[in-house]
Amino acid sequence: MQVQANGIILEACESGPDNGPTLILIRGLGSQLIHWPAELSEGFATAGFRVVMFDNRDVGLSQRCPLENTPVNKAEILSIASSGEKMLVAYTLADMARDVIGLMDALKIETAHIFGISMGGVIAQLLCIENPERLLSATMAMTSAGPLAGDPRNIDRLCSFLAHPMVRKSYVESWLREHASNGGQRFPMATEEIRAEAELAWSRGVDPEGINRQALATFVNPEHSNKLIHVDLPCLVLHGTEDTLIPARLGAELAALIPDCEYQTIVGMGHIITPRLAPLIVRLVTDFLKRNSY
Repeated sequence: MQVQANGIILEACESGPDNGPTLILIRGLGSQLIHWPAELSEGFATAGFRVVMFDNRDVGLSQRCPLENTPVNKAEILSIASSGEKMLVAYTLADMARDVIGLMDALKIETAHIFGISMGGVIAQLLCIENPERLLSATMAMTSAGPLAGDPRNIDRLCSFLAHPMVRKSYVESWLREHASNGGQRFPMATEEIRAEAELAWSRGVDPEGINRQALATFVNPEHSNKLIHVDLPCLVLHGTEDTLIPARLGAELAALIPDCEYQTIVGMGHIITPRLAPLIVRLVTDFLKRNSY
């Protein structure tokens, strides 16, 4: 369904009981709601949650959000970063956090649990800081308190976050490589399933300019560690021992900043929640929420 939120249109879907506590799932950079395994969303729904998933702005079926005179081409962005010039961005992660609040308003959700991964985990942190009255809890996975892109002067790191135009076949092959690099060895996803997921994502809308606008929002997100120490919400941080994109030590550092935050490492998890991993995630998060009186 298409929802008007924070002045833009977001694609969203729901599952689970209408009268259950709401759990909003927030995706990471460049990914779409269809990248949540059915085993995850259905697992939470079976546990009694009203599960809300959505495409972040600039991906999938949600609205594209360009801004005049902001760079979107990978080569142009890298050139500006290399020169040390100020990077103009179309929006910030704070704007994307406000998208979540707008989605809640549109769906008449007063308060909710949130679960964000990677970039979505940073968005979850910003919601904890700026909108704690709208949250019941926050779970953050495969993320960190510092800028995900690292030092803005690290051009190689920035380059790894940026997208470039591809044809369909190249995109599917890139998603296979993504799983090989970041999927984790213990919870693999079958090659044919990865291909089918990539084909579906392509059919819904893969936009390198939109992905790069998200990447720049991530790249310029300011340090907020000093604000996390004041968060007063039940929080859980999950991180995999095989996460090569964001090392597990950064997840531990994030958890240490938030008062009374629980931290759980998952042996063999990489930077992707696969169908095989999903049931374990559901158990860990559901147990955490039950112990914190959802």
